[in-house]
Amino acid sequence: MKVRLLRGIVLFMSICFIVGGVYRNEVKIVLNKATNICLECIGIG
Repeated sequence: MKVRLLRGIVLFMSICFIVGGVYRNEVKIVLNKATNICLECIGIG
């Protein structure tokens, strides 16, 4: 029972953080950083 409650709490918090990030328009920032990291690893950037 405790594990199930903990999973529910973690799921709810995760959804809240995702919605908060989308609301603050951080999706574009995260995608830009991820692209830069990938290009640096390949050696293009």
